Amino acid sequence: MELCVALDLPSYRANMELAHALQGLKLWLKVGLRSYIRDGKEMVRELQALGFPIFLDLKLHDIPNTMADAAEEIAQLGVDLFNLHASAGRAGMEAVMERLASYKRRPRVLAVTALTSWSDQAFQTVYGAPIRERAIQWAKEAYAAGLDGVVSSVFESRQIKEATSPNFITLAPGIRPFGEASHDQKRVANIEKAKEEEVDFIVVGRPIYQARDPRSIAQKILTKLEN
Repeated sequence: MELCVALDLPSYRANMELAHALQGLKLWLKVGLRSYIRDGKEMVRELQALGFPIFLDLKLHDIPNTMADAAEEIAQLGVDLFNLHASAGRAGMEAVMERLASYKRRPRVLAVTALTSWSDQAFQTVYGAPIRERAIQWAKEAYAAGLDGVVSSVFESRQIKEATSPNFITLAPGIRPFGEASHDQKRVANIEKAKEEEVDFIVVGRPIYQARDPRSIAQKILTKLEN
């Protein structure tokens, strides 16, 4: 299991201070929509220069050709991982993978199933099915379309692998490693549960970047992942 730290801070300077504090640790950095809109490609390149693998978390969701165009731009940026919404449809996912097929070193691509901010009741109101049912359905479609994995909560991870492949990546946000508050997340879990459910990547944000000593907390999490 690998650790991905979310760079969700309110300024470029704060993001870069966190990145420098974590330099040398074996972890990924996640650049989300807020940071990318504000700080752009330049910050991504600076983070790459510090030696971090980058997960560009933009959650593409558009018509197939537009998604494929965006995926190509992302690939040219040289990030290691990015995502799109599975609810954009099978055609969109296939278009992205077809566009990336010519790249010798393409980024891995994950499909977002159900955001961890959804409650099951709210999700059913919009999508007409329970989270677990729809997440597994979308994971199967992503697998058939040639994607590398999905973003899901911890609680769907094992069943997604059973429905697709043990090598199909699951990345889980909403991890609270030491019992921290869930805030705007509804379906949160700890590291032990993530291990039990065979999650490949965990995303941790606030418990690290709100800590007085982010590096120390990240090191403690990495130790828990190894044990």
